[in-house]
Amino acid sequence: MQRTGVSVSKHLRMRKRTGDHDSEEQKTDGNKTKVSLSAQPRPSPHLLWWFKRGLLAVCVIYVSVPFMMPLFPDIIKHLVYSHRVRVPFFVDHSQPADLSLNHTMNMYLTSEQGISLGVWHTVPESQWKEAKGKDLEWYQDSLGAGNPIIIYLHGNGGTRAASHRVGVINLLSAMDYHVLALDYRGFGDSTGEPTEVGITTDTLYLYQWVKARSGSSLVVLWGHSLGTGVATNTAVKLMEHGIVVDGVIIEGAYTNIRQKGAHHPFGWFYWKFPGFEYFFLDTMAENNIIFPNDENLKRMRSPLLILHAEDDNVVPIHMAQQLYEIAQSAQNSENRVKMVPFARSLGYLHNGLYKDPRMPNIIGEFVHSLPP
Repeated sequence: MQRTGVSVSKHLRMRKRTGDHDSEEQKTDGNKTKVSLSAQPRPSPHLLWWFKRGLLAVCVIYVSVPFMMPLFPDIIKHLVYSHRVRVPFFVDHSQPADLSLNHTMNMYLTSEQGISLGVWHTVPESQWKEAKGKDLEWYQDSLGAGNPIIIYLHGNGGTRAASHRVGVINLLSAMDYHVLALDYRGFGDSTGEPTEVGITTDTLYLYQWVKARSGSSLVVLWGHSLGTGVATNTAVKLMEHGIVVDGVIIEGAYTNIRQKGAHHPFGWFYWKFPGFEYFFLDTMAENNIIFPNDENLKRMRSPLLILHAEDDNVVPIHMAQQLYEIAQSAQNSENRVKMVPFARSLGYLHNGLYKDPRMPNIIGEFVHSLPP
């Protein structure tokens, strides 16, 4: 019996030592874990230095840009016109056939001394085969054959070769219309530098050039985005000389460039900047960049069609609705002023209205309603 008790006591002492050993291992493992956690790498002081300097640079640029606007008005000009962004790149504008415009003649017109304008003349689809191999004189003579003529005035940035602009040209040609699309001075392969007066002069010249060759054919101005201001400027200038344009179509139109500037994608992070109107909007007016669609429509007497997408991400649709109300009031006629909105669910944004399958009927109905 004593042996048994001794063996039990010995066994208990061994268990206690083993348990103490296990506890020490757990403590040791715990210490290892703590050491492992505390040994995670910290951000490099060099990396932090660059991050702080970069953040400081962003802040300096943000604050300095508004003060640079009045001092360097060319910045505003480039923001409004974006004419240096000549997309698509590597396009030879003298070869419209490269863009599958095989029925298009490229030409250059001189609107003022030293100003050469690149212009495409696309004939109606029904004349495609006949146009093959024809020269500039044949294209000019074709303008008097009776088909409606659309002078297409594009928006800022890019050239007449941009995909959505080519899409509009193809749409109108398929409707059996002539299309004349120009790059204003400073855009595409046209020479000079853009100004509001200058690009309005370019459009006036093209209009007069077309009218001298169009006979009794209807001539309609179609402006998109920035081009809406060019179209209404042109129509009002012609009215001052007793000429009423047969019809005007404005797509993605703004009330005036000042209000459009307040919604410009570039300016969204400056809207709350102290003095936003003085530094940005007033600077545009001081540099004669106005494009007053709202004031022009108070004077214009041409039949008007307004096209606008509800999801336009550049010009909010409430501006088009305001223009519609102004034009209706000025002309006192619902028949001469029409507006067609395109549902947000269609996803056309600012440049995609030409894709709508209803567009040929919408444009055709408007053009056919114009007096001969």
